[in-house]
Amino acid sequence: MAQKNNHLVIMAGGVGSRFWPMSTAEKPKQFIDVLGVGKTLLQLTVERFNKLVSPENIWVVTNQKYVDIVREQLPEMPAGNILCEPCRRNTAPCIAYVSWRIKSKDPKANIVVTPSDHIVMNVQEFQRVITECMNFTAESDAIVTLGMKPTRPETGYGYIQADLSASSLRNKGIFRVDSFREKPDLKTAEQYIKKNYYFWNAGIFIWNVSTIVNAFRIYQPKMNKIFEQMLPIYGTPQEQEAINEKFPQCENISVDYAIMEKAEEIFVCPADFGWSDLGTWGSLQTQSKRDIYGNALIGENISVFDTHNCMIHTTQEKKVVVQGLDGYIVAENNDTLLICKLSEEQRIKQFSGEN
Repeated sequence: MAQKNNHLVIMAGGVGSRFWPMSTAEKPKQFIDVLGVGKTLLQLTVERFNKLVSPENIWVVTNQKYVDIVREQLPEMPAGNILCEPCRRNTAPCIAYVSWRIKSKDPKANIVVTPSDHIVMNVQEFQRVITECMNFTAESDAIVTLGMKPTRPETGYGYIQADLSASSLRNKGIFRVDSFREKPDLKTAEQYIKKNYYFWNAGIFIWNVSTIVNAFRIYQPKMNKIFEQMLPIYGTPQEQEAINEKFPQCENISVDYAIMEKAEEIFVCPADFGWSDLGTWGSLQTQSKRDIYGNALIGENISVFDTHNCMIHTTQEKKVVVQGLDGYIVAENNDTLLICKLSEEQRIKQFSGEN
């Protein structure tokens, strides 16, 4: 049963088009059915929390041009819970804004913040971990972040160094954070995975609303003042006008730099529930079910011959036949077809013409 003070914040303002041609700047990956399951990544994110958070306590922070898409994809969510950023200012201003907005409605709120475009394979384990963390933060001044157990020497993620000798007295599965580490080079990443106290930083945070606004008061007073002064107008027609004026004044900074690396009561909950941020076609291939030749096929009628280690995503075609490819992406959307080596996918932005 969802607790009445549990709130979910989904950050859905990203404009990435790394899954081009399926995703574009007009419709980024969080709003598309990447997995071919009939639901977008945003809808799957909300679905994971359906036993933990009531619909009226779900908040989405997004760009103005995506508001209609969010409303269309999440019709059960109150329209007033879609918060619009007038410009991109990274995650710290986004979180400061929504935290004060929630506090104005529910001073006892217990909040989990998550990106909108990640996947989780073991939803039951995910829900167990989130419940444990929310119980922990509901009764403490702690900030908790999730640490994913690394499965490979990944250079595309930041890492969390945990002090596994210092678990919380109230929850033996939650540990103090020693330090946050930037995205490493391959040699460093290989060293990390040899040790059991390094975890991928998933960018999922859990905290009590009083804890996070107090952290902003201490570590980001200028930014905090902007949003705290708006308390009288939250939930009124004047809110958006004030946000449009004040939000661009915020520093462009992530919550990791703004708060996490400065605050003292920072904990990590190591977890393993089949997580991926789906940052590349290659990561989608890794997370998808593959045939005995390593091919991940997403589409209704795909036939492959003499084909190995490919990522094929063709959900709009009646029939697709691929022969003789090894290590390629084959993807189509709205009359655009991409055939590209998986090893060269970093060049997709160049191919797409997206800014």
